[in-house]
Amino acid sequence: MSEPTGKYSITMPRDIAEAARSRSGPSGLSAYVAAAVTRQIERDNLNELIQVAEAEHGPITDDEVQALRDQLHQARRGQANDGAAA
Repeated sequence: MSEPTGKYSITMPRDIAEAARSRSGPSGLSAYVAAAVTRQIERDNLNELIQVAEAEHGPITDDEVQALRDQLHQARRGQANDGAAA
């Protein structure tokens, strides 16, 4: 069952609205905008978590970020190799 919905009026630049409408496909503009807002809320929540973690543990260095990216890429390569071997 889907979540309850409400009808809202928003204002946005016409070019953005038309670009969104042209990309929305069969799901429609409302679903496209809802997905975009959902992603923005997720990003906002993540930024809040980062701020809390940095307040408690100090800022994350560029080297730490790169090390985690390297681990992620290595894990993805491992998954791709595991899938190819199956």
